Amino acid sequence: MSAVASPRATRRAQRQQATAERLAGLTLPAAPAWLASARQAALARVAALTLPDRRDEYWSYTNPDKLIAADVRPAEVFRITDEPPMYQGIDRLKLVFVDGVFSPADSDRLQGEGLEITRLADSADIHWARELYGSLEALGQQPVPRPLAALNSALASDGVLIRVTGKVARPVSLIYRRAATDASVSLHHVLKLEAGAELTLLENGPVAARASMCLEAEIGDRATLHHIRTMGRDHERKGVTHIFARLGEAATLKSFSLSMNGRLMRNEAMVWLAGKGGTAHVAGAAMGDGTFHHDDTVFITHQAPGCESRQVFKKVLRDGAVGVFQGKILVEQAAQLTDGYQISQSLLLDERCQFLAKPELEIYADDVKCSHGSTSGEISADQLFYLRARGVPEEEAKLLLVLAFLAEALDEIDSEDIANDMRLRLRRWLERHTH
Repeated sequence: MSAVASPRATRRAQRQQATAERLAGLTLPAAPAWLASARQAALARVAALTLPDRRDEYWSYTNPDKLIAADVRPAEVFRITDEPPMYQGIDRLKLVFVDGVFSPADSDRLQGEGLEITRLADSADIHWARELYGSLEALGQQPVPRPLAALNSALASDGVLIRVTGKVARPVSLIYRRAATDASVSLHHVLKLEAGAELTLLENGPVAARASMCLEAEIGDRATLHHIRTMGRDHERKGVTHIFARLGEAATLKSFSLSMNGRLMRNEAMVWLAGKGGTAHVAGAAMGDGTFHHDDTVFITHQAPGCESRQVFKKVLRDGAVGVFQGKILVEQAAQLTDGYQISQSLLLDERCQFLAKPELEIYADDVKCSHGSTSGEISADQLFYLRARGVPEEEAKLLLVLAFLAEALDEIDSEDIANDMRLRLRRWLERHTH
């Protein structure tokens, strides 16, 4: 008598079959031998993990189907003619990608003091990145699988490989432009900061109708990475981003993401504080309305003593928009004297919005200071009355209260020039969407 498979085993077999069928139609981009090998290994990880499903614990709030469908729904290019480009007035090294392909004609020369930059598609068979490409992504598949990150490692057609050997004064600015209405783009960047190095990495632009972006960062002892990503303008875009960062002793990571508009966006971050005295701050602000669905999923693992981590996420939602936050602080037994802080908050501008939060602490050390919290609410009637009573018009009062709500997340940006640029764009978005 044959055994009857359990429903769970049957679903697993069905997902493996669906994943195999999806992968069978893929063609990996041409690459040097080291990169081709890394792509094949990543593809094998996807097959073993299977593509995500709503039944997966960390996909229960966000439907991944639109991110993995074989066809890409066209999305018209959204243009704003009266808004200046990001980071105007900031001296920076500009690297431009158009529909996911590096554009030398639009970019500055791939060089800078303390910098070694190579385009992924042009990397030689012997390259420092061969030890890193896909390695942190593979490490990040435990304890929670991230098959879309592995799929990115397999399919990314372009990106930059940046090695930093000193303190770089000029930020490196990755600028994404979109020309095609149906482009599906995968970009993969690798950073290696040597001991004592420092870099500011800026990212902005709509990327594609559907985008997958992955950043792997190895941050050496006493090194510092400031990472600021801005995604806006494009009402119909869909995408998923991944950050994998491993920090050495007394190393620092400060990452901030700003999202405005869009249809579906999921930002994942996996950070390891592997050396003692490290600092990792991951923050974000998101604003959207209507069909906007925005998901931040963050895991920070404390592996060494005396480290600090902060997760600060704020979302402003209206007209039925949905916000998701899933954040975890994991403190391993060796990570004594840990200081971990996590806060996720939403401001709901009408009753049709949703904010879904899953904050977590998992602690195996006994000398730690960890806290987490999550709140949802509307604009305070008392605060609004206070401003109105002092002559502030109602719409201006609401705008000021929203900006005050977002302030804690924006405070995570060290550069005051960049923070002010963000505040200006937030104000313009609010003025367009609240009148």
